[in-house]
Amino acid sequence: MSSNNNPINIGIVGVGKIVRDQHLPALAKDQNYRLIAAASRHGKVHGIPNFPTIEAMLDAVAELEAVSLCMPPQFRYDAARTAIEAKKHVFLEKPPGATVSEVEDLKVLAAKNGVSLFASWHSRYAPAVEAARGFLASTRLRSAAIVWKEDVRRWHPNQDWIWAPGGFGVFDPGINALSIATHILPAMFITSAVLDFPENRAAPVAAQVTFRTSNGLPVTMDLDWLQTGPQSWDILADTDAGKMVLSGGGSKLAIDGRVVHEEPEAEYPMLYKHFAEIVRAGTSDVDLAPLQHVADAFMLGKRNVVEAFFD
Repeated sequence: MSSNNNPINIGIVGVGKIVRDQHLPALAKDQNYRLIAAASRHGKVHGIPNFPTIEAMLDAVAELEAVSLCMPPQFRYDAARTAIEAKKHVFLEKPPGATVSEVEDLKVLAAKNGVSLFASWHSRYAPAVEAARGFLASTRLRSAAIVWKEDVRRWHPNQDWIWAPGGFGVFDPGINALSIATHILPAMFITSAVLDFPENRAAPVAAQVTFRTSNGLPVTMDLDWLQTGPQSWDILADTDAGKMVLSGGGSKLAIDGRVVHEEPEAEYPMLYKHFAEIVRAGTSDVDLAPLQHVADAFMLGKRNVVEAFFD
């Protein structure tokens, strides 16, 4: 447990697009941290020591207190285990791992070693999510629908890992929707799913999923990774108090067409703020509900082969 407010010496592992777009800017502005090292097979961070592996970084930089793991999920377990056994606090980029069971093991390992583990569901920190949660708690839900459609060619150019086994495919963005839905909606369970697999890929490019809540209400989810034109990141709910639309990935809330909450996005600064809080409190925050829903979709889903997809 950290007992003071000195900056946390942190290293970052996996220097790719998400690190450059989100992690580095967030860390640069956060006085809770001092970024002192990076490890990546290809990318480098200017101005600090860079290493080819997390093992090399941990061996060379003894003053590291925490690591932020941003490599593809298929490789995250081994890196997290290495860091935890070295007594470092661990920030897991989403999704926190390739399987539910390996993240469960990391939870146990973190507790055993007295370090904090954080599954960073960034979309939960979108500015209108808490307002939506409060609205739904104040009324009776009738039904809900998740519509998450974007263009993989725009957001993940030339990233082959997302199409490999364990790479999630369309559930890579879809898990963002599930991270919000599991935070604002009642407990829900998948009843059916259809997953569209391109002939030349090992992960789905689209999915249609049906849920029921614990009290029997219907929830649908429509995921598409070949959306052209405007992108859609919406959660809609029909309630006794009107029709709710949480749009823009959680950035804007409207009730019956009237905008009631809208703010600029600040997800990653909020993530790192929370990580510092749990490190100093000596606790962990690892909610596996979004990842469990993805696992359930693959387990229950009907595989539908569609036309080959090329980047």
